[in-house]
Order: sequence, then C-alpha cells, then structure tokens
Amino acid sequence: MIGSAMARVDFYLLAESGDLSRQTFACRLAEKAYRLKNTVHIQAADRLHAQQLDGLLWTFRDGSFVPHELAGAQSGPSGPPASPITIGWTGEDLRPGNLLINLADELPETLQSFTRVAEIVTSDEDCRRRGRKRFAEYRSRGHDLQLHQL
Repeated sequence: MIGSAMARVDFYLLAESGDLSRQTFACRLAEKAYRLKNTVHIQAADRLHAQQLDGLLWTFRDGSFVPHELAGAQSGPSGPPASPITIGWTGEDLRPGNLLINLADELPETLQSFTRVAEIVTSDEDCRRRGRKRFAEYRSRGHDLQLHQL
C-alpha cells in the first residue's frame, strides 16, 4: 500500500556509539530487506555520508552482496534506479519503495511514499537527542511507532 497509509516507523536503539555503528546497522537492515525482495532507500545526512555508505555496503560483512547505487548515478533524471537499494542525501533523491532507512536529522518530506521507515539511534547523547525529536515528530503525525532496544 505504498502511498496510502501512514508508514510504520521502527526506532532501533543501539547500545553502541558512533556513525560507523549506525551506518553498519543500516547496511544490515538494507541487506535483510533486499533478501526479502524489498526496495530500500537510505537517506544519508549529506553527500559524504552517502559515499561512505556506498563503500560500506560492499565491505560491512564478509561475503555480503547488497546491490545498490547512489541515487541518480545509473538512471536519468526520470528513469527508475537500476538497483533495489538506493542511497541519497537530498529530497529529490527519494524514490517510492518498501523501506526508508533515515540517517538524516530531519524527517523526509515524502514519507507517504514508503510503507516502513527505520530510524537508527546510537548511544551518543547528541544522536539520542535528535532521535527523540524525530520520534516526537512522527508521533505528532500519527505514525505507528515501534521501539527496538539492541
């Protein structure tokens, strides 16, 4: 039901700290979703983080194969992505899909394009503060929120 219902939002609260922990967990989620035949978009905070994720998706686990591309890298401006997983950093990078993994500080404007959203929060106080802010925004918009302590 892409585009019609409020997205379910899963908050994954990690015991680890740091951007690498957050990005590695995002890779694991993307791989699991890919194996379940879902389309995934990972929304990075900026171009540098998107490029880091691009590299990490090849190396985060020995033997992993997660077909992906930076948004807009393979297709034209209106063409569909060639891979089931895209990584972007601007609002224009978002394409409708099954799962949005949001690593940006703000809620993407096109949440209605996804059936599920994953938010990954590390143990860093700054990351927790930003995560609490996003949690409150999702709640005020009426999304179904789930918490997962890891």
